[in-house]
Amino acid sequence: MTVTLDVAYRIGFLITRIPYFCAQMKIITLTLDEGTVNWARIHAARRDMSLSRFVGELLDKTMQESREYEMAMQRCLAKRPVELKRSGDLYPSREGVNSSDD
Repeated sequence: MTVTLDVAYRIGFLITRIPYFCAQMKIITLTLDEGTVNWARIHAARRDMSLSRFVGELLDKTMQESREYEMAMQRCLAKRPVELKRSGDLYPSREGVNSSDD
């Protein structure tokens, strides 16, 4: 099954404290299996939105999560390494770390 969706690229403006969005639409064609299309239609209907808008919002959310993950990874990698042991010391054994001494 081939589904054609309109995906909006939104640019936000703030005029007198009321948000406005200027959308430039790009038409794309997605080829999805029947089960995926049915799932998407049901979830879009539950949210009272079109299939096109639902898929667009899923993509927006995925893009945002990807950006956030990338930024978090960069922050983590920018930190100096932490010394886990002193020079000459041995690392703890697997058994010692995983023992359940309560």
